[in-house]
Amino acid sequence: MLNLAVLVSGRGSNLQAIIDRIESGNLDAKISVVVSNVADAYGLVRAKSHGIPTRFLSLRDYPDRREYDGALARLIEKFHPDLIVLAGYMLVLTPAFLDVFPQRVINIHPALLPSFPGTHAQKQALDYGVKVSGCTVHFVDAGTDTGPIIAQRVVPVFDDDTEDILAARILEQEHDIFATVIQWIAQGKVEIKGRKVFVKE
Repeated sequence: MLNLAVLVSGRGSNLQAIIDRIESGNLDAKISVVVSNVADAYGLVRAKSHGIPTRFLSLRDYPDRREYDGALARLIEKFHPDLIVLAGYMLVLTPAFLDVFPQRVINIHPALLPSFPGTHAQKQALDYGVKVSGCTVHFVDAGTDTGPIIAQRVVPVFDDDTEDILAARILEQEHDIFATVIQWIAQGKVEIKGRKVFVKE
């Protein structure tokens, strides 16, 4: 069974989808801790309601991001995770964290990377006039949404879409593909070679 640590900054809907998949018996994983950089993140409430330990780590308590990420790594190490899952975590992790967990951190992004990295990806896509968008699960490196891609899911973009409407359509797919990728990892199906990720059948 895959041992997970999950980082959140907001409402935690992807966290909830992972919890639901675990509790339904369709994801061979357990969540040992949910950590947030936001004290009142609703993701922490979701975790507590399912009996999952939570932690809040404030940026204000550290002089810089390197010190903060070092403290975050030490906190998470205590839970011995096999995989760290970023479920709406809004800080870009630095090498002070990533070097502790090489190729063990994954993220989901609401766009078809490498297009539209960073924040407001749905608005970027609409402004650019794309005909399809989607979501990407990727390993995390020190860049902004630049790590090796594990899986992608495509959704259509319609002429009358707003940012919120497109975001909701993408989010439906996020909830499924994120848990699916975690299950692949739990089953040992994911192999990374350089920038390419291979999923064994």
